[in-house]
Amino acid sequence: MNSKGLDYTALTFVIIGAVNWGLVGLLKFDLIAFLFGNLSWLSRIIYIVIGVCGLYLISAYGRFTDQNREDA
Repeated sequence: MNSKGLDYTALTFVIIGAVNWGLVGLLKFDLIAFLFGNLSWLSRIIYIVIGVCGLYLISAYGRFTDQNREDA
């Protein structure tokens, strides 16, 4: 089964989350809360999706390592 599309989607959400955390750390500015409301139902869903994508990408370590072995 090819999960490349799911991998890229999850990676995109995790990058959005990382940029958001960078903004929180540097400027105390929460972009997701700014765009969708401070802990509104929509922003909470986005936070949950980003968290689930991060957990999903934990499995990517094994898959990327296996893929690199096959390419060598």
